[in-house]
Amino acid sequence: TEMRNSMGSFFSLESPLYKFMSRLFDMLKLNFMWLLAGGPIAMFLVEFFLVKNGLGAYRYLSFIPLVFIGPATTAVFSITLRMVDDQEGYIGNEFFAAYRENFKKGMVIGIIALIAVYAIWLDFQFYHAAETLGRSSTIYLVFGIVAGIMAFMHLVYAFPLQARYENSIINTLRNSYSITIKFFVKTIFLILVLLLLLAVFAWNFVTQFLGILIGPASIMLAISGFAIQAFRIIENENEARENSSNED
Repeated sequence: TEMRNSMGSFFSLESPLYKFMSRLFDMLKLNFMWLLAGGPIAMFLVEFFLVKNGLGAYRYLSFIPLVFIGPATTAVFSITLRMVDDQEGYIGNEFFAAYRENFKKGMVIGIIALIAVYAIWLDFQFYHAAETLGRSSTIYLVFGIVAGIMAFMHLVYAFPLQARYENSIINTLRNSYSITIKFFVKTIFLILVLLLLLAVFAWNFVTQFLGILIGPASIMLAISGFAIQAFRIIENENEARENSSNED
């Protein structure tokens, strides 16, 4: 009887195993919706079609579906921010509702992020080319590192901010930069966590496959865990400031 009771509690709705499997399934669904609605799946399908039909010279067209990555990323953050508080509901309905709500601003922020990533990648290509030709390449290296740091600071909290607050795109990017500065130590720790996740997902073929299944959503969940702490501190500070001004 005792063994049956222990086995029953192990597989109950409140058991750690059930919660873990439920969260894993939620991450799989969320990651798939991001891949589907954000453009990565369409990107690979378009590239496959172009190459298959001898149109490899037009492979750059495969990047067009990625214009939807911003709204999809914002929609994921709208859910993962609640996940860290165990407040998420029906993921599918919430995802597409947030996708529609943040479509325009999310798309603009996503395009800004894509342009920044491409510009930094291109800069490092110039750096490697200059190194190969034996020319001075330090300026490319310095510019790439600085641009990468600035892009990260303006974008790392931008999508969570867009998912949680109503604001202009410029202010959202500025607020992301300000939060990075205000919570610099926490952000450094966040970077270490993200690097660890990337290292785990790149470890071998099995973990790479796992990275495809849940990688992007896992990274956004990790960012959400740090972002929600910063948001609450700022919200409490603003509330205390308003109460103080009202008392005066």
